[in-house]
Amino acid sequence: MKTLKNTMIMSVLVAGSALADTVNFDDDKVGEAPAGWTATKTGKGEAKWAVVADETAPSKPNVLKQSGEATYPICLKNDTSLKDGFVEVKFKPIVGKEDQAGGVVWRLKDADNYYIARANALEDNVTIYHTINGRRTEKKRTSMKVASNQWHTLRVEFQGNHFTVTLDGKKALDWDDETFKDAGKVGVWTKADSVTLFDDFTYAGK
Repeated sequence: MKTLKNTMIMSVLVAGSALADTVNFDDDKVGEAPAGWTATKTGKGEAKWAVVADETAPSKPNVLKQSGEATYPICLKNDTSLKDGFVEVKFKPIVGKEDQAGGVVWRLKDADNYYIARANALEDNVTIYHTINGRRTEKKRTSMKVASNQWHTLRVEFQGNHFTVTLDGKKALDWDDETFKDAGKVGVWTKADSVTLFDDFTYAGK
């Protein structure tokens, strides 16, 4: 009976993992934005999203790099539409005088309307926001160490109006909100002059 139970548990885990999609950018052309993504921004400035080779990549050889300067650079996975589920990414903040941030977005309607969770190496915190008509509003934050030039894992799970954010496997914060109830795209995000690397972008719906 115990063997049967363990087999059932493993089957559930395998089935659950099979539903998740991971993008590691290793098949994309270096020097260009990844295929199937929209490289854009919220606000003003010039975002610069490109796939580059990086020897520190969690899954070698390539990563996605943002090295431009804009209000909020964002890069969206075009074929996604998630209402409930999770989105996770590994990110490495490199430099930035104003910010050294890495974030994920979900339930995105367009480049001006979405939820975002981000970690900032200059401030050592994790924060959750919503952006409505291009205006970002902070909702909740918590202090957590976010080291520069190191890879971190940021994840948000969203179910109905409840969101849970974790950093490097540790719970950062919970938040409830009903601004965006419908399914939307997922993607990655930075702010201002942040130069940030991203790898192993993983997401799944429920």
